[in-house]
Amino acid sequence: MTANAIKVVLADDERMVRTALRAILSAEQGIDVVGEAATGAEAVSVVRDLKPDVVLMDVRMPEVDGIRATEQILRTMPAPPRVVVVTTFENDAYVYEALRAGAAGFLLKRADADDLVQAVRLVARSDSLLFPAAVRALAAEYGRAEPAPPAWMARLTGRESEVLRLMAAGLTNAEIAARMGVGAATVKTHVAAVLAKTGARDRTQAVIAAYEAGFVKTG
Repeated sequence: MTANAIKVVLADDERMVRTALRAILSAEQGIDVVGEAATGAEAVSVVRDLKPDVVLMDVRMPEVDGIRATEQILRTMPAPPRVVVVTTFENDAYVYEALRAGAAGFLLKRADADDLVQAVRLVARSDSLLFPAAVRALAAEYGRAEPAPPAWMARLTGRESEVLRLMAAGLTNAEIAARMGVGAATVKTHVAAVLAKTGARDRTQAVIAAYEAGFVKTG
């Protein structure tokens, strides 16, 4: 195992898919595939034992599906990994439910090798939204519009509101800093405040909350 490498667990009920993912990721410097799982229940167990940084999680698996497995991992681990849902179909209600459950993003099974590697590195850094346009489309299709503005909207400062909108556009902390003319440390502070006030685990959940509250428009 490489020191400081991103540790990845693969969870998919198809052995050929796991083999392909392992081959692509293992060829990359700084990424180590440390374990595999063929069911959602096995994924929860393997992740608890190996404590990876990133989990590539199939949505539809026997025993426990990827949504429930994601929920269990994020709810029960004190320092849970980042979960990326791997799916056949982009416009899928299951994918949106997985994002609402806490997944950091999703990836299509037909994605090329470069997209796969980029996705793993991106979510491990946790400073940007994975495929923001696709998340927006899913929110527009499956989002649950809130009947009244949530309390957190009134608690955001002007700067925090701007940061949340730029997060939804998929900008990294460095890009947000450049756009706003402030330092990266200031942006990091604003992002932390946004997550705390929205009650979100990470950027993806904050952005989904913003869409469902109508704070950021999906159209």
